[in-house]
Amino acid sequence: MILAWFGIAAGVAMLYFGAEWLVRGGAGLARRAGLSPLAVGLTVVSLATSAPELGVSLQAALDDKDAVAIGNVLGSNVANIGLILGLAAVLKPIAVATRVVKIDLPLLVLVSGGLTWALWDGGASRLEGALLAAGLIAYVTTTVVLARRESARANAEADAELPPPAGSAWIEGALIVVGLTFLAGGSWALVEGAVVIARHAGLSDAVIGLTVVAFGTSLPELAASAVAAAHGEGDMAVGNVVGSNMFNSLGIIGTTAFVVPLNVPAVGAEGDGLHVDLLVMLAAAVLLLPLLRTGYRVNRWEGLLLLAAYGGYVSWLFVR
Repeated sequence: MILAWFGIAAGVAMLYFGAEWLVRGGAGLARRAGLSPLAVGLTVVSLATSAPELGVSLQAALDDKDAVAIGNVLGSNVANIGLILGLAAVLKPIAVATRVVKIDLPLLVLVSGGLTWALWDGGASRLEGALLAAGLIAYVTTTVVLARRESARANAEADAELPPPAGSAWIEGALIVVGLTFLAGGSWALVEGAVVIARHAGLSDAVIGLTVVAFGTSLPELAASAVAAAHGEGDMAVGNVVGSNMFNSLGIIGTTAFVVPLNVPAVGAEGDGLHVDLLVMLAAAVLLLPLLRTGYRVNRWEGLLLLAAYGGYVSWLFVR
């Protein structure tokens, strides 16, 4: 147990520094490439910070722990919206780009609904996994193409919001690589320690996946979004949350199901049913639509609302 707690402490430290370096490197490359902070948050940062979820879910599926693999994604998506976006807004109110509200967020709702439909019948086949992964490729490609077409406006936004590049592009690229390495290592150390403690407490695989593992693998998004918000890069913080949920739903479930077809535990199967959690994930995405349309920003009181909703959901998980 002592080693488990040490792993958690080491993981938190690695996650903080990894997120700091990732945001710095991504912001510098955004300025050089003419991409807006939003585009970087939707692609580079969100893909990088979601890497721990991919590793954990894939390994869990290979170990026949489908409840952990799927619960990790569902719990991470709910945590990204309720915990991460909520906490970032409490730290500093976040201005939301019009594009997020009109394009990316409706797409996230559609993807969340599609994932709910795909998993509702009991699992995801290799064909469904391939289709989900293809959807992620199409989304990332479209995001980058649209960002490049808006180069003039993106450059003006970058000049106003991003710090001057420090050193060369090689240094900024190295910061991203080192930051990602620290994020992955920190998540692994934290999750391993947390799972040992959770199993010692007698929690089921589904609850472990939805809470302990999901929270642990979401810490990169939490750290990256908090750092971005604190630096005044609200677009990157919001883009990270939305992009990470897209990557989780399409890339992680898609890749994992393509490698190992997934089975959703039935409702009431040793308390591991995940169907209600699918609906919670979908409801969280839908909730953001009216929330972000009010002034195109997330205020502190709205952040507190998201945190309270997430806290209520987690509390229900432990008593259901």
